[in-house]
Amino acid sequence: MLAFFLQLFAFAGYSQEVVVVSGDISILKGETRLGLLFNYDGMKVGKLTEEEYITKKTGEYNQKKPGSGDDWSQKWVSDRETRYQPKYEDLLNKYLKEKGVTASPEIKDCKYSILLKTTFTEPGYNIYVSSQNASINVEIFIVETANPSNILVKMTMKKIPGRSAMGDDYDTGGRIEEAYAKCGKNLGIFLQKKVFK
Repeated sequence: MLAFFLQLFAFAGYSQEVVVVSGDISILKGETRLGLLFNYDGMKVGKLTEEEYITKKTGEYNQKKPGSGDDWSQKWVSDRETRYQPKYEDLLNKYLKEKGVTASPEIKDCKYSILLKTTFTEPGYNIYVSSQNASINVEIFIVETANPSNILVKMTMKKIPGRSAMGDDYDTGGRIEEAYAKCGKNLGIFLQKKVFK
């Protein structure tokens, strides 16, 4: 009986994180191949627009060490393709593949794609004596692969935390990467339980 309640509690935790705002996710039933798309347009970072945040941090780093801010701003964007998106994809597929489903940006000949739109990023910090987790808010859309502007389902996930289990997450990218890992994991479990039973 205790095991049943623990499983119920664990599932409730995940289902609360993924909220279906509109549409019917059951349209994915029977699909074995899904595309993956990503969008960061209009994303807020803390209390700033992304443009304001990049300008502010680039200036601060360049003031401390010339050129370091420019390097930082390039990494801020490149981390998406080299760290965040692959981590999200890996964890999402870990759970989908148990049901014979694969999701990838490389899959183009599929009926549906999952579009992950990041609307908010809190980079967090870790300065040895004090720390704050990173977190992201996302909107997740099921769209027609051939016509991505046709949104069939909208879901949201908020305050997805990102931090190292060991507490050694001094790198901003490392903290944010873990938030995308948790996003992929929770979405994978949600779809596994609700769609690909």
